Amino acid sequence: MQGVTSTKLRKQNRVWRNIWRDRYLFLLFIPGLVFFLVFKYVPYGYLQIAFKNYDAFTGIAESPWVGLQHFKTFIEGPFFFRLMRNTILINLYDLCFGFPIPIIFALVLNEVRWQKLKKVTQTISYLPHFISTVVVVGMVVNFLSPSGGLINRLFGTLFGMEPVNFLSEPQYFRTIFVSMNIWKSFGWSSIVYLAALTGIDPTLYEAADVDGTNRLQKIWHITLPGITNVIMILLILRIGALLDVGFESVILLYTPQTYETADVISTFVYRRGIAAETGLPDYSFATAVGLFKSVISLGLVVIAN
Repeated sequence: MQGVTSTKLRKQNRVWRNIWRDRYLFLLFIPGLVFFLVFKYVPYGYLQIAFKNYDAFTGIAESPWVGLQHFKTFIEGPFFFRLMRNTILINLYDLCFGFPIPIIFALVLNEVRWQKLKKVTQTISYLPHFISTVVVVGMVVNFLSPSGGLINRLFGTLFGMEPVNFLSEPQYFRTIFVSMNIWKSFGWSSIVYLAALTGIDPTLYEAADVDGTNRLQKIWHITLPGITNVIMILLILRIGALLDVGFESVILLYTPQTYETADVISTFVYRRGIAAETGLPDYSFATAVGLFKSVISLGLVVIAN
């Protein structure tokens, strides 16, 4: 019995010695832990307002329960179909066109043998990621302006077209939004794939050279299979975010004229639940819709996995 107790004491002492040895690493870990506790786990307790008729003056505890009333209001509302359609379509377009482009860019960049050109190209492709969304949207608005915008001038010079107010035409919004997101993010997104490419065994390429394969054959039979696991993981995560659209970009780009194709769940919740477009802020409704999105997203992740 005494031997068992002494063994436990030695293990405990070893644990505390290790903690003291790595104390600075634990200090670095604490801010991240506090962030997730405060902003990710503590808010779970406030999800109950999605099932209550929350009143800020009476508080959460005193607010009456209404069950699934807010969920029914959203689903049975006149804008539900439009919001779901726009949210899913914009994300599907971004998935179909935006997801493969970083992969293709990484594959092409991996084939560049001139290192200086490769580094310059990488740096230029990363830069849009660090530009503020407000600045990017401002650039898009200026480029597409019907009075002196670069795109209208170009089309007028080449094709003799009359100026078009692209941002006020519903049929152009999705194309503009997805193109802007691709330009802003494809370089940064390609970093993961470039890192995965460095893990491929170079002897495979040497063996392929001996067999007389060309570059396209090596990409198809060696490079792509080598990064398939990374592609699949990122695809699963991307599918899980199918109901999430860049809120800031949409709300800065859209206008009442483009609500038919541009209004998504997050912008509707902002107008209805937070900005109080139709009266007082409805925090319960906003929370219910957010919880609805989270449940659907969880289901999509499970299905995709």
